[in-house]
Amino acid sequence: MTEDSLFGDLDTALDALKRDLISEDGPRISTMRNYRFAILPYRPSEEFKLRSRILRLSEELRAQGWAVLSISLQKLLLDRIRSTGQENIDSLVAREKRLYQRDPDRALAHIRDRIAPHIEGPDGIAADVARVIDDFANKNPGLADRSLVMIGRAGALYPFFRSSALLKHIDGKTRGIPVVLLYPGERKDQSGLSFMCQLPPDHDYRPRTYP
Repeated sequence: MTEDSLFGDLDTALDALKRDLISEDGPRISTMRNYRFAILPYRPSEEFKLRSRILRLSEELRAQGWAVLSISLQKLLLDRIRSTGQENIDSLVAREKRLYQRDPDRALAHIRDRIAPHIEGPDGIAADVARVIDDFANKNPGLADRSLVMIGRAGALYPFFRSSALLKHIDGKTRGIPVVLLYPGERKDQSGLSFMCQLPPDHDYRPRTYP
């Protein structure tokens, strides 16, 4: 399989996504009316190109009367960590530095253990995503068919993040609004996705993958 077939073309994927969103019969990014999720993989090296294209798509949809929300997983995680207090943050950083000098793998394991509760499970970062989407829906009542949520900056959570778990935990909590996960990684086969092109392929996905 060639590199192009692994990743596909970003512009082609976004064009396909836009066509499905503005379909005359309403958004059809999924074959299931009650499961409006999709995944758009992209090369991690194209992060800034992706942001530019997503900004353009958002502006085009808003010009057509859509409500568009972009959620940064990086911001949500940093907000969670900051809420623990500066003293805790300083202690975490200092210990990571000490451990790294002796054993980098142990330092990473320590960070993973401390960060994981903020990310994993239904009460982790998924709860924040669901809360933000719920607030967005309340501010745009009756616009489920002309609203879009895009979840990005997932790469900032590497290597602690599994996006398939995030989608599971927000399923049923998106008020019927289409949700697109911007996924830095590659498709390994018809159903496997490798986060950041580094982790073993995850096959635990139900959403459509674009293009």
